[in-house]
Amino acid sequence: MKTIFITGATGFVGGAIVENLLNRNAGENLLLLVRAENREMGLKRLLENLEKFDIPQSTLSGLTVDNIVTGDLATPENFIQNPVLDSVTHVINCAAIASFGKNPLIWKVNVTGTLEFVKRMNRVAGLKQFIQVGTAMSCVPSQGELVTEQNISAEEKEHIVAYTYSKATIEQLIQKECPDLPLLIVRPSIIVGHSKLGCQPSSSIYWVFEMVLKLGKFLCALEDRVDIIPVDFCAEAIVLLLDKEISNNEIFHISAGEKYSVSFREIDAAISKAHARPAIAENYQQVDFSEVYALRKSFNELYGECNERLMLLAMQLYGSFAQLNVKFDNNKLLNLGMTPPQRFVEYVDKCVLTTSHLSVPELMIVDFK
Repeated sequence: MKTIFITGATGFVGGAIVENLLNRNAGENLLLLVRAENREMGLKRLLENLEKFDIPQSTLSGLTVDNIVTGDLATPENFIQNPVLDSVTHVINCAAIASFGKNPLIWKVNVTGTLEFVKRMNRVAGLKQFIQVGTAMSCVPSQGELVTEQNISAEEKEHIVAYTYSKATIEQLIQKECPDLPLLIVRPSIIVGHSKLGCQPSSSIYWVFEMVLKLGKFLCALEDRVDIIPVDFCAEAIVLLLDKEISNNEIFHISAGEKYSVSFREIDAAISKAHARPAIAENYQQVDFSEVYALRKSFNELYGECNERLMLLAMQLYGSFAQLNVKFDNNKLLNLGMTPPQRFVEYVDKCVLTTSHLSVPELMIVDFK
């Protein structure tokens, strides 16, 4: 029987993985790292997150304090000596500071703390697989590229945000310092919403599209495409890989790929339809950032009370990503038998429904914490 240790279970991707494992009920022993003062408080935090995924109470009631390991990758010394880790057969490391802001914990958690945790798990005799969850954007793709899986050698100056640089760095360090670790690297592309629950589990990144449509102009062209997947597809892919015998140091994109990516024109049409309003396509303007900056005094009227500086930062960062028009090849994953993802435009109506009561500034908090 597998004993699966999951970090980040109180987050978006980690919560979706736990949802998948609980619903499939395959009898795995789950150990879940939770930041809390004690296991009782950790269980409470975990359940609060999992309730966002509409998991039946009868299923959630099977989780107890015995599933909880209290700890934080910011201070790994406080949990890595826990003897329960010696029973682990599989690790899914989802925990990270995924902020696109300048959170001072990004390096401490995503690199320094993660590496100490990896070194500890590398000493576990029965460890069969360590899945490191990265991000497809850590490879710093070129504009218009269809990216295949590859090792990363990018320098800090090439990265748009500290988050992607931290994820690229930790991959390199794990491979260098723990060459015998049964490592599997997965790199999800842009994760937005849940195919059945919309943004109920998290509004991460979805707010960008509402922001752009309200503004009516942005840095990218309407024909540019974006590689978006729902979080439940990401979780299903990781669980699929958990069951496969795969060579050490393999890398998999979890992505929409060329076939299932969507254009901004399609996104405009789908979101506008869900809002029962005309699409903006005929009046949309592709502009440079200076023109967006010039509109800053209209932000409060467009978006509700907001931090002008933060809104401009968000537009600049996400505009840089949107202009890339990049897709991440997913044939390697699909060839293992993974069902293709739903296209974003096929479930975006659920994202609209679950966010209609919130302003853009309220939605974006999750990505700038």
